[in-house]
Amino acid sequence: MATHRILVIDDSMVIRKTVKDMLPEDTFQVIEAKDGIQGMDLIANANPDLIMLDFFLPKMSGWEVYQQIQKDMRYKTIPLLLMSGRKDEVTEKIPEPFEFFAFLEKPFAQPQLIDAIRDAMEKSKTLSRYIDKISVPEVAASEQINAVMAEEIEALNAKVAKMEAEMITIKKQFNKLVNFIKHKLK
Repeated sequence: MATHRILVIDDSMVIRKTVKDMLPEDTFQVIEAKDGIQGMDLIANANPDLIMLDFFLPKMSGWEVYQQIQKDMRYKTIPLLLMSGRKDEVTEKIPEPFEFFAFLEKPFAQPQLIDAIRDAMEKSKTLSRYIDKISVPEVAASEQINAVMAEEIEALNAKVAKMEAEMITIKKQFNKLVNFIKHKLK
């Protein structure tokens, strides 16, 4: 008897079948959706333990499905694994690092799929810890989570700015050293 229900939302029958074939039937029950609208319906009604979401879908894009998931606290804590063969187009809309969902680049092999599922589960636990820390109604919790995440992003941006400034200083020092060595070698 399958213990985990995985919803695979992908317009490619090949990908849906591949996922199904790569996962042991006794552990995973794979539920399939071929577009974003059908996927949202199954998220609401099939109670999946994990969602595998292609970012580029017909009818309702994976980006739109992702946004709907993020708006609803019932769905936000379901482990999420985004899939795409075009990671750069995903990062245009959702910049890295991906904190609360995993990413799987297509095409993939079974070890990559298993690792990505584990990663999605771990990241979901991290999100759940954020939510557990905040004991307020759903809407306020979502706003508070966004505020906490914004603070973390701001802190990371400050670190990046500091590192960039340090890199500029190091480059200047390196160039001085190179020029000094060139001058001495003449």
